[in-house]
Amino acid sequence: MRALFVFTPAESKRLIGKAVANLEEVKRAKDHGKILIGHGSTNVYVAEEILGREKVAQLINKDTYLSGLILRGNLCTTLAEEKTPILILNRGVVEPPALTMAEILREFGPDSIFIKGANAVDPEGNAGVFMAHPEGGTIGWSIGTIIARGIKLIVPVGLEKLVPSVKKAVTLCGQQTLDYCQGLKVGMMPLSSAKVITEVEALRILAGVESYHVASGGNTGSEGSVVLVAEGDAPEIEKAVKLLESIKGEPSLLPRKGICSTCVLSSPALPKEERTGERFKLCPYQNKTENELPSYLRNR
Repeated sequence: MRALFVFTPAESKRLIGKAVANLEEVKRAKDHGKILIGHGSTNVYVAEEILGREKVAQLINKDTYLSGLILRGNLCTTLAEEKTPILILNRGVVEPPALTMAEILREFGPDSIFIKGANAVDPEGNAGVFMAHPEGGTIGWSIGTIIARGIKLIVPVGLEKLVPSVKKAVTLCGQQTLDYCQGLKVGMMPLSSAKVITEVEALRILAGVESYHVASGGNTGSEGSVVLVAEGDAPEIEKAVKLLESIKGEPSLLPRKGICSTCVLSSPALPKEERTGERFKLCPYQNKTENELPSYLRNR
């Protein structure tokens, strides 16, 4: 049998979240180990599928459990004081994160799980994530430890983020190599050691069908949609159809942009003048008042 599915970005995130939660290594770590669920829109759905929607609603504000944002045609970031602390699970119980990534990962090992979203995925299954923080942010502070110890890195990412080559994209990005950027200047980290979960892997995990990405795009709320054709025996296709119908109409998150007049992405490790943005300006709208912004960026 053959079936064609259309997934909006929110529906894709829900599907991928279900698949990540159903991975054997994730279920095992939930019961016996540690899991870090990084900030990100897809990871909101991952968290809900691992912990349950009611539990997550008690722990985080879904619309602010993000770091970098692409919204209003601009690269932006969540307001730091609105962002919920990163979710750390110890044998399924959420515990407060330590102050630094080194401390958070101190007890992580090869049976632990680090879940990090991405901004790009290519046809070879390589993933890449933007870094707006001058020191690399969450992934920059953790990737060495992840690779050195063999911590399992899982990257849930929808095919709306498909690019020709992550390797090429990495060489073209870099905060201080960009003369102009629509919003925050970014570098890109390749996640070569990751287990990448797109809609294709999700349908294989959850329904046992093979699927193929045949089209993308949409309008009036379906922008960024992906179209897949799945093939398999009747029971598996019927299972996939039932799964699809259960997530149709999944609402999108409603994040808000940062406040440009006070926005500074920095660290105490940087010189004071760079922390204030005087020497290293991250964004053309940094420190501008509402009246100085273009109309499409005004009002959060």
